[in-house]
Amino acid sequence: MARKKNISPVSKVRHLITKMSPKSPISEQFRTLRTNLQFASVDEELKTILVTSSSPSEGKSSSIANLAVVYAQQGKKVLLVDADLRKPTVHYTFRFDNLKGLSNILVGDISIPEAVVQTDIQGLDVIGCGPIPPNPSELLGSKRMEKFIQDSKEVYDVILFDTPPVLAVTDAQILANIVDGTLLVIRSKQTEYEAAQKSVDALQPAKAKFLGTILNDRDKSDSNYYYYYGN
Repeated sequence: MARKKNISPVSKVRHLITKMSPKSPISEQFRTLRTNLQFASVDEELKTILVTSSSPSEGKSSSIANLAVVYAQQGKKVLLVDADLRKPTVHYTFRFDNLKGLSNILVGDISIPEAVVQTDIQGLDVIGCGPIPPNPSELLGSKRMEKFIQDSKEVYDVILFDTPPVLAVTDAQILANIVDGTLLVIRSKQTEYEAAQKSVDALQPAKAKFLGTILNDRDKSDSNYYYYYGN
């Protein structure tokens, strides 16, 4: 029997450009980013990807949600995980409650299938943050987190993790050591160069591969390629 979606209306609803307007130039840039990531993993499989930013409000959560959609549109089985155990937002984007999720899995309250929410996008499942715990860093660095990743890799082709900003707390750095690769979102005309460089420096020592950056909110250019670029 299929799982029920358990979708409920919430505030702060966000719209996914790759779902609403898949032929738009912005959606095309997300597909370009997907292709770049696939080329970056020619020698080794890239199944678990972390997306973070230097500071809040730089577009990491909308970026990772749209990236998840284009992977699913390619026919991949995708899991998007809200690993921001401090200020979660994935449940706003996909319009479900946040009563259970990753935090419940990591303390042993529920199983992965019990936490999964099916979206209306074929191939894309999400797991919300769940109740905000008092010890996010410890949970993300735990053996149970490693087991969660290994168990999820047996079911999904791509697993994407939305994490807190890297300069605010250590959560992203901790998780970067147990995923296959990390992306940094920077916002045009907002992210300061020094903050971006500090973020890269913080992520590069991680055992996982630093994949590059997503430039968000770039002004339209003469070439008509704009808004999102992945390097």
